[in-house]
Amino acid sequence: MSQAETVGPLDQAVGYALKRAATALRTSMDTALRPLDLTVPQYSCLEVLSQRPGLSNAELARSVFVTRQSMNLVLRGLQDRGLLTRPATAPHGRALPTTLTDEGRTLLHAASKAVHTVQERMLTPFSPAHRDRLLHDLDACVTALAEE
Repeated sequence: MSQAETVGPLDQAVGYALKRAATALRTSMDTALRPLDLTVPQYSCLEVLSQRPGLSNAELARSVFVTRQSMNLVLRGLQDRGLLTRPATAPHGRALPTTLTDEGRTLLHAASKAVHTVQERMLTPFSPAHRDRLLHDLDACVTALAEE
């Protein structure tokens, strides 16, 4: 097997660098959200629901990158805290559309500010043009892998 057929040195492997960046981002978000008594999946759920209210459990799970079973636990925990509401029965089909409560929106505002601060710290080395390019390049990576 030639060097071109292997990952090569980890410090030159794009996939490894992406994983390190994702792990560093997750750790920083966990730290920023801890004082608000939120986990990253809980915050992500609130953020997605604020932008796309009424999603089903399965749609939320896909959007937050967790399993449906894990999302059910996240939703139950947020509902028990009074941060979101779900009907007892589905208005149609089996999906229980979920919406944020006023308390959920208030907590989300604080959490979004905390996460925004983390994101800005992560992007400090980049000019606005480089930030746009980074986002474009990451989207291109996702698209390339989705085409398999």
